[in-house]
Formats: sequence, C-alpha cells, structure tokens
Amino acid sequence: MSTLPDNTRPLDGPAPHLEAPAGATDCHIHLYLPGHAAQAGGPPIAELATCEHYRRVQRRLGLERVVVTQSNAYQRDNGALLEALDQLGTRIARGVAAVGPDVTDACLDDWHARGVRGARIMNLPCGAYTHRDMAAIERRIRPYGWHLMVQFNGVHLDDYLDGLLQLEGDYIIDHIGKFMPPVAADDRRVDEILRLLDRGNAWFKICGAYEASEAGAPWDDVGAIARRVIRHAPERILWGSNWPHVGVTRDAYPDDAAQLDVLLEWASPEARKKILVDNPAALYGF
Repeated sequence: MSTLPDNTRPLDGPAPHLEAPAGATDCHIHLYLPGHAAQAGGPPIAELATCEHYRRVQRRLGLERVVVTQSNAYQRDNGALLEALDQLGTRIARGVAAVGPDVTDACLDDWHARGVRGARIMNLPCGAYTHRDMAAIERRIRPYGWHLMVQFNGVHLDDYLDGLLQLEGDYIIDHIGKFMPPVAADDRRVDEILRLLDRGNAWFKICGAYEASEAGAPWDDVGAIARRVIRHAPERILWGSNWPHVGVTRDAYPDDAAQLDVLLEWASPEARKKILVDNPAALYGF
C-alpha cells in the first residue's frame, strides 16, 4: 500500500477569460491515487492528485470532459488509471493506457468498457513503451478503434518519421511536438508535421507549452508553432492542460487558466470550438 502526501498544488483561482463551450474537453491530465505506488523505471510520485482534486480544477476552467493519461510513474501498471476512470465514469471521461503488444483480448475488452481509448508511446525518459513497440501495439488496438498518443522531442522528428508514416490507425503528436529547444514555425520539421496531418490519421495536441518554452508564459516561442499548425488543420487539433504538472518547481508552476486562454490568441472562435469540443468528441467517442 502506497502512502502519499496530500496535494499541495493550487487547485482554485480566477476563471479563465475564455468561456469554454458546452462539452469542452481537457485531453491530457494525470492522476495519482491513494494505494498506488510508483513502479520501477518511473519517476517518484511527490503527492496525491485525485479525481476530486481535478474536479476543482475542471470547475474553475469550465470544462466538462477529460482524458486521463497513464503516468510514467506507474509504468505498465494501469491500476490507478482504471480506478480513476471508474470513479469519473464513461459519460465524461476516457483514458490512455500503457498497452503492450502482448496484451490479451480480455484486457482490451475490459479496458474499453471502462473508457480506455488510446495507448501511450513515450519516447522521452521513463517511457513504458516506445517507438520500438509502436507498430505492434497499433496492430493490437486497431480493432478497438483506439489511437496512439505519441510523444518525442520534435527536434529529433527524423528518428520517428518512418514509423509514423507506417501507422494505419489514428495517432496523436503530443505536446505541440515538444520541440526542445523550440524551433521557428517555418522549420522543416514543422513542415513534416503538417504533411503528417494531411494524411488524415494524425492529430496534434496543444498541451504543456511550458515544458518546452524558453520564453515563459504566455509561451510565445512554442505558440508560433501552435498557431501555424492550428491554421493549417484546425480539424485535427486537441487541447490538454497536462495537470498536475509534475516535475515543475512550484515557482514555475503554470496557471491552468492561462494555459486555456492561449487559445484566445492562437485560434479563431471557430477553431476553438473544434479544438475543445468537436475534435475530442470524434476521437474519443463522447
């Protein structure tokens, strides 16, 4: 049994300037529940981040739906994710799990019924499954209509491009491509991302700008990339808060309302409706 300190992160604050439309979805959060310990190979868990904690953040932001992403801390143990989905319910919540190529049909059936709709591919440190397993995992989840959530440092996109081009099912390019350090919006690797989106099975998530930005809030260096991609393919864009922002020092902790408000500058009203409501509904089956 894991005993973790209670949450000390700020959960409340002024409402965002953006008034979220009905059905608005946060497509990327992590939860850390009592009784679930960090696994070998993953980072430690500093404190709890429960469904009730997130509900306060969700109310502040005016959001209705949420996608819970398997944390690197839990590695291949999806117990906390599944418990969180059971608490939240399939009316408002979906999940992205750590899914191996050897997963059984019984597991996939059970996870699907509980709201899992994606498999996480993490090509940064502490990833449970990486691009080496990506093709095999995609074949296992394709009959269920699930997608891959793929994260990598976009500076090294060339290392992953061939694998992405071979995918037949849907997949998300996570965290604004997570270019570390940020590149110019007209960089050739951003050109490649646009070409991937044009193929029809790639999505692009506006999430965690603060993790890659060297400019600080409102993260204009990363925002230049986001603006270009949103203009090019607003029908393929998702948004996520990345709450509870683990690994970020408290003095650098991002304001979740400010993270939502960047869409006022980065996207038109029509695009914001797609990003927050229509696109998540299409991908996650809300």
